[in-house]
Amino acid sequence: MSHKVLIIVGDATETVDTLYPYYRLQEGGYTPVVAAPEKRVYQMVMHEVRPGWTITREWEGYQIKADLAFSEVREEDYLGIFFSGGRAPEYIRYDTDLVRITKHFFDTNKPVASVCHGVEIPAYAGCVTGRQMATVPKCRFDLEICGGTFVDAPCVVDGNLVSGRTFHDHGYYMGPWIKLLDAARDQASGR
Repeated sequence: MSHKVLIIVGDATETVDTLYPYYRLQEGGYTPVVAAPEKRVYQMVMHEVRPGWTITREWEGYQIKADLAFSEVREEDYLGIFFSGGRAPEYIRYDTDLVRITKHFFDTNKPVASVCHGVEIPAYAGCVTGRQMATVPKCRFDLEICGGTFVDAPCVVDGNLVSGRTFHDHGYYMGPWIKLLDAARDQASGR
């Protein structure tokens, strides 16, 4: 098995939610592979609730190029998957290829990580029933209506699933997910 890990994005994917895991994967010896609805450049955004605001504000962030379209992904070639946040998940979650990909990682117990709105993808794919997850509080409904349990914590580990609420939690949940990837890599390598 390859040491490739999928990062799921779309237009309005959160910049920090995407780039922090991307570079942590590289640092850990993995090859991050960006997958999206089409193989093209995507506009990322920065999301934050600023003082005086009660809703999330959005600014343009960097751009990121998708290495593959969802339809091109052979999920058995990947060690793990990361669902980035931002507004993209609410739009891309209906993609039938993405649903297929998502179910594979849950069905095969491969390492899965999700942050912020990323929860909307496994929730829609029917993968969160009976699972505990952290997410941004405004996505609590999406998680709970699909059978999951919301936990307001910077890191929630439920078997092969690691999650955080927002980019502020990267330093808490990313390490445990990398450890799961390391264990999966070692097992695949026969160590």
